[in-house]
Amino acid sequence: MLRLRMPAAAVALAGALALVAGSAGAATAEPAPVAPKVDPVAWTPCNPDPSKPDPGIYDCAVYPVPLDYAHPNGEKIGIAMMRRRAADPAKRIGSLFLNPGGPGGSGYLWATTTRFEKRVTDSFDLVGFDPRGVARSNPLRCFTTAEDADAVFNRMTGVPVTAAEIDGTLAATRDYTTACGRNAGPLIEHMSTMNVVRDLDRMRQAVGDRQLTFAGFSYGTLIGATYANMYPGKVRAVIVDGNVDPQLRLHNGVEYDRQRAGGFELALDEYLRRCAAVGAPRCAFGAGDTRAKFDAIRDHLRTSPVTLPNGSVVTLSTFTGEVANALYAQTRQAPLARSLQALQQVISPAPAFGLAAEPQVPVAEAEALAVPAPHALREAPADTPYTSDDSYYGVNCQDKPYPSNPKVFANLARAWEIEAPTFGRYQAFDAPACATWPAPAREVERYAGPWNRHTANPLMVIGNLYDPATQYRFAQNMQRELDSAVLVTVDVIEHCAVGRSKALNALVTSYLVDQAVPAPGQVLKPDLDPFPAV
Repeated sequence: MLRLRMPAAAVALAGALALVAGSAGAATAEPAPVAPKVDPVAWTPCNPDPSKPDPGIYDCAVYPVPLDYAHPNGEKIGIAMMRRRAADPAKRIGSLFLNPGGPGGSGYLWATTTRFEKRVTDSFDLVGFDPRGVARSNPLRCFTTAEDADAVFNRMTGVPVTAAEIDGTLAATRDYTTACGRNAGPLIEHMSTMNVVRDLDRMRQAVGDRQLTFAGFSYGTLIGATYANMYPGKVRAVIVDGNVDPQLRLHNGVEYDRQRAGGFELALDEYLRRCAAVGAPRCAFGAGDTRAKFDAIRDHLRTSPVTLPNGSVVTLSTFTGEVANALYAQTRQAPLARSLQALQQVISPAPAFGLAAEPQVPVAEAEALAVPAPHALREAPADTPYTSDDSYYGVNCQDKPYPSNPKVFANLARAWEIEAPTFGRYQAFDAPACATWPAPAREVERYAGPWNRHTANPLMVIGNLYDPATQYRFAQNMQRELDSAVLVTVDVIEHCAVGRSKALNALVTSYLVDQAVPAPGQVLKPDLDPFPAV
């Protein structure tokens, strides 16, 4: 079953850009007024993993915030929060709020993260939370049953190529947004990042912190940048890692997605180059011309899905999605090479590209790129509850301006795949839902700048040279757009970097605990090699 994807999931046509321009001139929102005095969080001890003994260091709460900030005393919704108490109360500085991105990523269990050094966990309560509409926090749901959702999602193709695939995907997407308008309730009107930031400032006050200490990853960097410009005097220490470009994202969703596709393409190019540089067997796909081999697999899948011995099927959609997913983390990149090599063996059993013999890997490795083989038919209870949430589009369609004609995205796909042959079409079909989304943003709830308000303290911007989902140029732009920020660079193919480099984590610790701003211009290395020596 295909679900409308979260981002692993992207030259726009002039006509499409003209359509976007009409919606991109969002009025600049003024900084939100200081929130009124709020009630403290009512923490209750909890165990993050009930299957294991309670470590006795965690508390949970559901904190009420206004559904609509235009009516702060009206209906409330609950924000689910978890904290890991500071390990050394004598050294406690305050709370470190965490957001893992998405939008729609659940941050609740991020209170348990091991990304930070001991001096950080000694000095801060780590506070994870599910933003409004996400997971445990009044989840935004477009369906009431799993069967209703499957009836829509199963008609979608992740990377549609043929006219039938494109038409079917766009029709199902319209049915999806119709369901959202029918079932999601009033929350769908109030899902913008601006409202998430208003919630965050209330939580900051509710835990007793005078200023915010925050680490945001991926989309969470937009939360950090928006907070810094809505509440510049409340910034103590804000880390943004795996950065979006706020100005571009909030003013031109189409161009932002086109550049995002380019970021995936840059990361893939570097991945194939590094694979070839170390060669086989360190990189199982490293013999011969890795770029030509990869392109041959992709082009074969455009017209001919591959059925594996276990009955599972590799399609262009599953292949593209799994390659994108593997680029997110170094730990997935050696397995990706084995999967690519195994799939090539199925498609081209004879040695290819001038090689007398290529390394052989088990064909089962290719199953990671496939749709699982269907199980035998079995009865299932009717009206299975729908347990996912639809916050990804709930936020994106309120933040990012898009054309209102869904057919534009098919034209974009043809243009983008010329410059981004693997990910252009994939990214173009990430956004059609926003063309017919039933709750476009009201400008009073959409912060679109300015981004250069003077903050009480500088921000720390972290960018990977080959970040697939948020390319390095976005981190450079984030640093330029903010009033006071320092960029630290990591030479790695991965999405986000905190916890992946001891050198980086030392800088992160000094910044969070001591408020020591890193020296600009540093380029660091990760701790791990994606293709370790055998």
